[in-house]
Amino acid sequence: MGTGPTKRMTMERIYLDNAATSWPKPESVYQAVDHAQRVIGAAVGRGNYKNVVEALRLVENTRGQVAQLINAASRQCISFGFNGTDTLSTAIFGLLKPGDHVVTSTVEHNSVLRPLKHLEATGVIEVTYVPCDQYGCFAIDDVVNAVKSDTRLVALIHVSNVTGSIQPIDDLKSRISKSGNLQTRFLLDAAQSLGHLAIDVQAIGCDILCAPGHKGLLGPLGTGVLYVNQDVADEIQPLRFGGTGTDGSVEFQPTETPDKFESGNLNLPGIAGLNAGIQFLNSEQGKAAHKNWRSLSQLLLDGLLSIDGITIQGKPTLQDRVGVFSISIAGIDCRDAAGILDSTWSIQTRAGLHCAPMIHRALETEQQGGTLRLSVGLFNSEEQIKTTIDAIGELARANL
Repeated sequence: MGTGPTKRMTMERIYLDNAATSWPKPESVYQAVDHAQRVIGAAVGRGNYKNVVEALRLVENTRGQVAQLINAASRQCISFGFNGTDTLSTAIFGLLKPGDHVVTSTVEHNSVLRPLKHLEATGVIEVTYVPCDQYGCFAIDDVVNAVKSDTRLVALIHVSNVTGSIQPIDDLKSRISKSGNLQTRFLLDAAQSLGHLAIDVQAIGCDILCAPGHKGLLGPLGTGVLYVNQDVADEIQPLRFGGTGTDGSVEFQPTETPDKFESGNLNLPGIAGLNAGIQFLNSEQGKAAHKNWRSLSQLLLDGLLSIDGITIQGKPTLQDRVGVFSISIAGIDCRDAAGILDSTWSIQTRAGLHCAPMIHRALETEQQGGTLRLSVGLFNSEEQIKTTIDAIGELARANL
């Protein structure tokens, strides 16, 4: 046993929990939120004075930016929710009917697992859970083979929030269609990929895409994105009913998107920040930051691999993953490790099951309380990553 970690003289915050929410945001995001609060100061669709018009234009511009980012056929395919969980619940509860069969995987987040488990436990649907391998990845053949004649939905995560591994989804829809299951819909949970990886919903045949706005898109908390293919929109019932700011004389919920899924006042400050976040990603500064994010992710991966007593979950090469790393340190509980990293070095990580219990059972990390997760952001620095590697190395050596 070593003498224990050495406390840093300075306590600069090193934030490595970007898989939970990105921080810091670009300065333009903070300014956009403030402008929406202080200057626009109006509810979208509630009135026709100039501030309301400005609010509506901002929302529609953001809708168009999201549509362009994922190559949606129209901005009308994009609806805004309150987070990724909200949009996933809208899609899952809105689409599925009694007797439907669903295929999902053991890699999924609770935002998918819990709605499906509720519907399964109440006898509404049947669910098949496709297993994952030692890297936390499902096999595309297993998914396709699990599809049956009554399979209504295939719901899969794009990138694991535990391992960071990119899942094999590109060929899925075409293979399901070729097997004759033309009514099977494909839902992609892009919580850890949208903003980090290129996504073309038309190319991959994605019927529904759900994602938060506050992670890879750099928007504020309280924002979510729901993409629904126009050919599928009629099949999904809204989760919420109420005022939409459109034709108030109609007693029934609108049937056209996006109004169909946007009852109640939209989070205009959040959408304003989301707009600025996407603009940043598309800028030269944003592209440079993304390139740096990849370099720092590689630096962290290489550094972790060099430390004795460290187990890293997921694919071993960066081209097969994003900058999300789950590790175990021999001799120390992951929650204790997170606490020491924070109190001694001001390195902020996340410990536990990360709302994805099934993958931890598959990786045999559930009994140890999960893993220590480090997730790199666009605004981390090389010095911060090197400090983190040194700190984890010291922590590992002290517990060997």
